[in-house]
Amino acid sequence: MIWRNTHHRYGTVQLTLHWLTALMVAILIPLGLWMTGLDYYDPWYRKAPDLHRSIGVLLTGLLVLRLYWRISQLQPDPAGGAAWQRTAAIATHRLLYLVPFLSAISGYLISTADGRSVDVFGWFEIPATLTGIERQEDIAGDIHFALAMLLLGLVVTHVTAALHHHFVMRDGLLWRMFPFRNQEAQKGEN
Repeated sequence: MIWRNTHHRYGTVQLTLHWLTALMVAILIPLGLWMTGLDYYDPWYRKAPDLHRSIGVLLTGLLVLRLYWRISQLQPDPAGGAAWQRTAAIATHRLLYLVPFLSAISGYLISTADGRSVDVFGWFEIPATLTGIERQEDIAGDIHFALAMLLLGLVVTHVTAALHHHFVMRDGLLWRMFPFRNQEAQKGEN
């Protein structure tokens, strides 16, 4: 097991951070969409937003850790492809960091608009610091929704590109993102 990145593949730490991020996003987006349709008398009317906020705060912390790790580590050699594909990949990866951060800020502004702090699974609270903006909850809610849809589009683009590398280009790029290896993934590592 390789903990740190090499020129040919990602290490266990970066892989773990990547897949935890993916799991949290895969929970947050459907949960967020589902909870907006709940009526006041639904037993999940208060539980779902609490869960969404708590996971969102954890995701934000994970993103900070992930960004630190990415900056401090060697990154595997970039994938092949045309110049526009490499440019698009760089832009998409940067947006996959930026959009969740912006989404967290807008979610925070929604949750604290009334002056209440954000409770994270009962472990700790994040105090409300910016309140009293006219229509804060509505404006931040619209921005939060737009960012969630943008993030969903980025995720679809990211997954589609990874599958294109695997099935069309057959360059072994996808194997770099899995903790197990096959012969294809080991090429050039030794």
